[in-house]
Amino acid sequence: MFKKVFIITAIVLVALLLFLNWFRKDTLKHSPPALATYQQNDLSITINYCRPFAKSRVIFGDEEAEALQPYGKYWRMGANEATTIELNKRVQFNDKTLEPGKYSMYAYPGRDSWTICVNTDNDRWGARESDKDKDVFRTLVAAANDAPYEEQFLITFDPADSAGCTSMNLHWDKTLVKVPIKKI
Repeated sequence: MFKKVFIITAIVLVALLLFLNWFRKDTLKHSPPALATYQQNDLSITINYCRPFAKSRVIFGDEEAEALQPYGKYWRMGANEATTIELNKRVQFNDKTLEPGKYSMYAYPGRDSWTICVNTDNDRWGARESDKDKDVFRTLVAAANDAPYEEQFLITFDPADSAGCTSMNLHWDKTLVKVPIKKI
């Protein structure tokens, strides 16, 4: 009897693992993974994220407008896994200091500004909210809502200016958020 229960349990667990693996891979085709990289002198920054599509939906806006991402609500800055940033040097991230390492990032989008959060919990999957106790910091950045339309969420970097400062650009729909980053 014990042997039958063990075998049935093992089969169910294997089937569940196979289903979860298929489900995870299936979601990637709807929001494919991407890398945004920045290399300047000895500073290296890599952002690993997934790129959801707008598909004629209201992306950022009020809940009453049935926005995909309502203002003031947690957003993982992409889809599927947590969006991560990895850097090899200490930087000024907007108005905060960020030490070398790997971190997750998430945001609370607003109409005119976003709160960008950097967190030490890198291995999250899904839309569950981050553990705020693991936040390294939160910083407020301006948001522009009149950028050229971008169908698929995109993270890019501007070339460094004469002071060695770049911007991490978060662009989706007509919203563009620029986060200044500079090696210190």
